Amino acid sequence: MPRPVTVGLDGSSESRAAAEWAAREAGLRGLPLTVVHVWEPIPDLLIRAPLLGTETRQDWVARIPREAAEGLRLRHPGVEVTAEHLAGRPAELLVEAAEHAELLVLGSRALGGAGGFLLGSVSLAVVARAVRPVILVRAGEQAADEHERDPVGIPSAATRFRPVVLGLDIGGADASLIGFAFEEAAHRAAALHVVHGWSLPFTSAAGTAAEVDPHDRYGRERAGALSEVLGVWRQKYPAVEVVERARSGSAAALLVDASREASLVVVGRRIRRNPLGVHIGSVAHAVLHHATAPVAVVAHD
Repeated sequence: MPRPVTVGLDGSSESRAAAEWAAREAGLRGLPLTVVHVWEPIPDLLIRAPLLGTETRQDWVARIPREAAEGLRLRHPGVEVTAEHLAGRPAELLVEAAEHAELLVLGSRALGGAGGFLLGSVSLAVVARAVRPVILVRAGEQAADEHERDPVGIPSAATRFRPVVLGLDIGGADASLIGFAFEEAAHRAAALHVVHGWSLPFTSAAGTAAEVDPHDRYGRERAGALSEVLGVWRQKYPAVEVVERARSGSAAALLVDASREASLVVVGRRIRRNPLGVHIGSVAHAVLHHATAPVAVVAHD
């Protein structure tokens, strides 16, 4: 039985945008969609309050995933949609749900202005602990936002998808991260832009003859190393157009800039065995807070 695309829903505008994105993703992948609503039980004292009777509140929260699933079925008739209503701590249950999913989709409030995400404690905890890919979608995200504008400049979901952008550390290139990005590009029939940011090591600058530009030489080395890493993937996905971007500068800044014309940004997160603290990584953390496109965080060793 195929793993579903799973989306966490709490009734907010950002989670509704995430549910729509998840339904589109399920359609692209030919997978079922599972809508998970986690209800954190309130204290007994509040349950006894006149306006928050146990039966009334439980009926109300149970309607959220049921009605959301009904609407998704109508708007995405080719996608099989199921709904689950769970009670407990949201972060723990969403991490558990992710283990049985192809990927987990969560909503996040947009910061406004330059864009980016406002990550709550639940989203942050899930991204840091989930072993399956987690995608963050901003409130207000529309299908047309992920596509190129039509010939007269009008947003449209009928045009070609914008590129998928992959942030890649050549020294820690992981097959699961690269494979996820290529799959996303292939499902969208979109180009894949692979971004690698580098800075000139002090030893390269100090140990080079004066007539040789160390910055230029090191840049060519990084570009060659990136091409070498991607060579086998180009052969595996010959239909995916790959654009390699090895640039001097901050990887996070380069990815945030690339997100402005992307349908999806893919970054990696190293799995930490230490159970204490939240570990996402500086690049992924910065991209989540400043990217203007949906962001996929892929955990890897």
